[in-house]
Amino acid sequence: MANVLRKSGYLSIAALVFGMVLFVSAWAPAFGDSAEASRLLQEARMSAAQLRRDAVQMESYSKSRLSWQSHAHQIDLIKEHINRTGKIVSDLHNARDGAEAWQQDAIDRITPLLQEMASNTESIINHLNDRKQTWHPEYEGYLKSNAELAGQLSKLIGDYVDYDNAKSRTQELGKKLGF
Repeated sequence: MANVLRKSGYLSIAALVFGMVLFVSAWAPAFGDSAEASRLLQEARMSAAQLRRDAVQMESYSKSRLSWQSHAHQIDLIKEHINRTGKIVSDLHNARDGAEAWQQDAIDRITPLLQEMASNTESIINHLNDRKQTWHPEYEGYLKSNAELAGQLSKLIGDYVDYDNAKSRTQELGKKLGF
């Protein structure tokens, strides 16, 4: 918990996520294919769902009188999920060249949402660092925004995974029918 609130000595979450994406896009060789992108999207779905649950739970903290330490513990969990999801998105960028067009679209739409959520999470951490006030309207706005962003991210990834599953099932049925 202490490392969440430390003002110096840690890389900002937004910079970490953005940096991973830039590094992979610019320097890493493409290793993926559409099956790898599908696997990574499945992994991202699970990570984003956990991120959504944690962000919604943290938003509920704004309606209670929990200590700032409880908030700090929860934001630490969210930070871990953002970093995990950022790593998956980084791997998706690495698999991009071999991915199908719809998978590339997924990567393009997921990345800015995750970056926005990372930036917002950084604002939550900074607020706790500066004020340790969990009742402030600005802070409550950050929590609400994080929960909304996490919901959008989880739904977006889930919709792409559902599309992939339906597409695969349609192709299997087509083969059975001789198409």
